[in-house]
Amino acid sequence: MISFRRSRLLAVTLPGLLLLAACGSNQTAEQTSTPTASAPADSASTKSAAMPTSASFGKTTDGTEVQLFTLANANGVKATITNYGGTLTSLLVPDKDGKMGDVILGFDNVSGYQSPEFVKAGPYFGALIGRYGNRIKGGKFTLEGKEYTLAKNNGPNSLHGGLKGFDKVVWQAEPGTGADGQSLKLTYVSKDGEEGYPGTLTVAVVYTLTNDNALKIDYTATTDKATVLNLTNHAYFNLNHGAGKDVLNHEVTLPADRYTVVDATLIPTGELRPVKGTAFDFTTPHAIGERIGQVPGGYDHNWVLNTATGEHAAATVYDPATGRTLEVTTDQPGIQFYTGNFLDGTLKGKGGTVYGKHAGFCLETQHFPDSPNQPKFPSTELKPGETYHTVSTYKFGVRK
Repeated sequence: MISFRRSRLLAVTLPGLLLLAACGSNQTAEQTSTPTASAPADSASTKSAAMPTSASFGKTTDGTEVQLFTLANANGVKATITNYGGTLTSLLVPDKDGKMGDVILGFDNVSGYQSPEFVKAGPYFGALIGRYGNRIKGGKFTLEGKEYTLAKNNGPNSLHGGLKGFDKVVWQAEPGTGADGQSLKLTYVSKDGEEGYPGTLTVAVVYTLTNDNALKIDYTATTDKATVLNLTNHAYFNLNHGAGKDVLNHEVTLPADRYTVVDATLIPTGELRPVKGTAFDFTTPHAIGERIGQVPGGYDHNWVLNTATGEHAAATVYDPATGRTLEVTTDQPGIQFYTGNFLDGTLKGKGGTVYGKHAGFCLETQHFPDSPNQPKFPSTELKPGETYHTVSTYKFGVRK
């Protein structure tokens, strides 16, 4: 469940199935905000102690200049994050031979994330997702006896926060460093009624690149009115990205005995179906492409993690070609495993790389889709006086 704690601190101190649709939708507009000043340049000999570096990432369509921050550790691992949408744009990690490669799908500048092609496809590359990650049925929910109406931006449903979710706003950025490694704190205040959600919500997200090659994402939020909240990150990974390959040979393990069955619009029916004997069983390692043909459209589902509270394993991925591994841990009850089913080669990313079908996979740690309308699911309600806090970690390694 969401982790809450009572606090009187000011919020500003915080940081199924069977027919599928893309885990994305058409969206519009950008929020204006003033990014923070650049951080000091780092030192090659003291990367873990130095501050992250920053540079211009271009201007949004409304003329707001946004920044790209680079976090680095002493092992040569680097993560780049822009304060436009809190988007993770690249992540350089070593393979079994020590060769560094970028394992994240994205673009070279902010214009890529605002192009007509990207807006139409709506893949949410690398972005922070809010207020509510995944889908809400009919774009409506009732909270404390009042019905709230949201934008229907994914067929009949609302997806990933609406037309202008957290992926399309400019966050305030504060680079930092500490014992765990270099970090970037992003903050945003979502006004009462924004995209139809109640309450003024103050959100802080801290990315930390640790000394043991993990990217930790720490989410915190408070509200002045009861609301619903489900934050996540929508990074697309490909552990053999540099070779321009798809991810079908990647081997995935998900410690989940059940998944949420969904209807034709990807809204949960309420059934938590056992994965045993189905193409959804990743309790032991299976290549993504091994059984994907048995799932109409491909994987785009929420798995119910066997452990629902405290820090626990959520996913393991291994790429035999490069030896790279990815281990995901979280304190959330679910994880959305999506296999880039609707990428079709229309989008060209960093260095002109063409993003075709299954060019990347997503592992979105989360509460279940449509939880506000599903009383038997873990609650996503956040009340005044409570603090939303959740942490997910993506750790990289190699297997030789």
